[in-house]
Amino acid sequence: MPSDANPKTAPGDPKRSALEKSPEDIFECRQCGECCNGYGGTYITPKDIAAIAEFIGSDPDRFVTEYCQMSGSRPVLAVGENGYCLFWKNKICTIHPVKPRMCRAWPFLESVVADPNNWRIMSSMCPGIRTDASNAEIIRCVRRVVESRRETE
Repeated sequence: MPSDANPKTAPGDPKRSALEKSPEDIFECRQCGECCNGYGGTYITPKDIAAIAEFIGSDPDRFVTEYCQMSGSRPVLAVGENGYCLFWKNKICTIHPVKPRMCRAWPFLESVVADPNNWRIMSSMCPGIRTDASNAEIIRCVRRVVESRRETE
């Protein structure tokens, strides 16, 4: 083998060892919008509210009144009559540059680290989630993304 050859296989290649699995091996967004469908409670933070309100030319209080529903005492993005998030239009997220933290995190959620069966449950609605990885691989990949996200927020 030449000295510059890389013996590792590419992401997604089933020949990769468990130690080589990366987040890209277990999830690839297909931009289908299924994660935007249904009243799932997309909680939004005050930072999300400010960013989205500015992006759409609204003030934060008006944004919450017009585009959110309350889940207990916390605002969540409202859904339209079609069952999708109000900002999912013509098969595109119209607030993508400022989408809420919860949307940016999908599907690498802390709840998966706590219980990898959540990954398998989420896969029933998300065609981009692969379920052919072991629980240990799923936890390791999700934990890596969660910890990286914490460092940048």
